[in-house]
Amino acid sequence: MAINSMTGYARVEGTHDSGDGAAQWQWSWEVKSVNGKGLDIRFRLPGGFDTLEIPARKLIGTKLGRGSLSVSLMLSRQTNSKALTVNRELIEQILDLQTTLEAEGKIYPSPPRLDSLLSVRGILETEEEPAQDPAQKDALIAALLSGLETVLKPLSEMRGEEGVHLGTMLTSHLDTLAGLSKAAKDTADLQPGQQRERMKQQIAEILEQSPPVSEERLGQELALLATKADIREEVDRLDAHVAACRDLVSAGGVIGRKLDFICQELNRESNTICSKAASLALTNIGLELKSTVEQFREQVQNVE
Repeated sequence: MAINSMTGYARVEGTHDSGDGAAQWQWSWEVKSVNGKGLDIRFRLPGGFDTLEIPARKLIGTKLGRGSLSVSLMLSRQTNSKALTVNRELIEQILDLQTTLEAEGKIYPSPPRLDSLLSVRGILETEEEPAQDPAQKDALIAALLSGLETVLKPLSEMRGEEGVHLGTMLTSHLDTLAGLSKAAKDTADLQPGQQRERMKQQIAEILEQSPPVSEERLGQELALLATKADIREEVDRLDAHVAACRDLVSAGGVIGRKLDFICQELNRESNTICSKAASLALTNIGLELKSTVEQFREQVQNVE
């Protein structure tokens, strides 16, 4: 399996015939994805389509493992024709009123103008569209879910393409960590004299304490100093963590959380190597280890 990024974007448009020959639905799905701790989905749906969220959320859950998603649906209905009706009863009332006012001498006789009559509110009326049949709405919901599944394909492809670049960068960082781990071991092995001098100085400080320490206490302190000066265990663990990361990157899939956990262990070993460094060279290697681990961790944050 390949590594997937959590960053992606896709938009798909489509239409759905209502089946009554009078209207057609136009829809468009837009999905934006960024990194997240889990699978966090936020929907923006048209009014009256809130029931679409539950099956849409389930569908996305079968396609994606992690990421913060913003999912928007735009929906409009295009009718082939909207019949206009004339309110003849209202026209008759207006004409009767004009006749009455003319007879009372309150207005001068004049023929009514059609444009004046049509401008009166309520004369022209648009026939209301019939309520959508439940079966038609179910068919529309199915079409919209199919459209959502369609838009998830280019989104997944984009996340996969980004994942290829991520895999290359992660492998490069792991190579650097492996090289620094070897350099740390070689540097520590080449400088036993500095470690001995440091230990002699620390032993002298212990012996100068008043009252003098017992032989048992001195033995304990010597063992502790020897342990503190030895980084072999940290280097071995560091190598093991790097190998575990390589295995995960090679296996692919939803590995982001596992890599993030191992990053904490890599950082812990790097800090310990820095604290045990007996020379400037080893200190610099430890600092470079910490920097590389941080760069690795930053890339891991976007791995699904």
